[in-house]
Amino acid sequence: MNPILLDVDTGIDDALAIAYAVRSPELDVIGITTCFGNVSVDHATRNTLHVLQQLGATGIPVAMGEAAPLFHPSMKTYPTQFHGENGLGNLTFPYPAGKPVSTPAAAFMVDQIRRYPKQVTVICVGPLTNLAAAILQAPEIVSLVRQIIVMGGAVGVAGNRRMHAEANIYSDPEAAQLVFQSGAPITLVGLDVTLQTKLRLEDIQRWRELDTDLTRFLADMTSYYIEGYRQAYRDRASCALHDPLAVAVAIDHSLVKVQPMVLQVDLEGIHSYGRTIVDLRPRCTDQPNVNVCVGVDAKRFEEHFMQTLMI
Repeated sequence: MNPILLDVDTGIDDALAIAYAVRSPELDVIGITTCFGNVSVDHATRNTLHVLQQLGATGIPVAMGEAAPLFHPSMKTYPTQFHGENGLGNLTFPYPAGKPVSTPAAAFMVDQIRRYPKQVTVICVGPLTNLAAAILQAPEIVSLVRQIIVMGGAVGVAGNRRMHAEANIYSDPEAAQLVFQSGAPITLVGLDVTLQTKLRLEDIQRWRELDTDLTRFLADMTSYYIEGYRQAYRDRASCALHDPLAVAVAIDHSLVKVQPMVLQVDLEGIHSYGRTIVDLRPRCTDQPNVNVCVGVDAKRFEEHFMQTLMI
């Protein structure tokens, strides 16, 4: 099995990604690290522990990470319209029995990558703050990690946080730029492909009909997420599967088409700060630093996602 570290800012699509990863027989989730983003890092940690409890996977270690961007105060408000005040659609639940490990997220990442050299896939579905901090602590991990899969960025489509910026990258653009320029093997799963995926109301109904503790939980929180999409985009009866698609790439890379690109993050523009930019000049002499997903077999992915979570 493929050992993975999952880095999350657990809102609703992060919770779906965690469930998908844990239930996928192809993956061995050796740890989960948490970060600010959709919610505070405290809420992200609590939510992660709750999701693992729902999955019966409390043995997976959870390490709490960064509470704010590395180099400046946070500029991003929490997206309560999509995730609710608590990140899980305002569902009420007692504090989970599990506790995070004492090791901070960045150090936990470094430890696991050193422990399994050339084996670990790091899947980041929130701001890249924890991973950037890990690289600053131990730069050698960029040559020890098997691959890094990032859900973030918008190369050929509009952003979802600002006009040109995707939410995860905009949360800590400096951290994202540090990671992209690190020399690590990176695949970017951005809005270019994630917006082509859908979880529909009829999928929610399938979960309700199965009527287990887990599927009721998935259906209840995802109903809130779809309602957020309906209000934001009008008459839409579905939501995008942003974070689960990043997990899917670790399971089956053939689900996406990638193109090597020279990519960086705009750290200076007044109106384009946080934008992921590719150098399209035909005479560009820089070597590609990121494999950018430019196509996805959405139907095959959606079917695999639902089959995995219907078990």
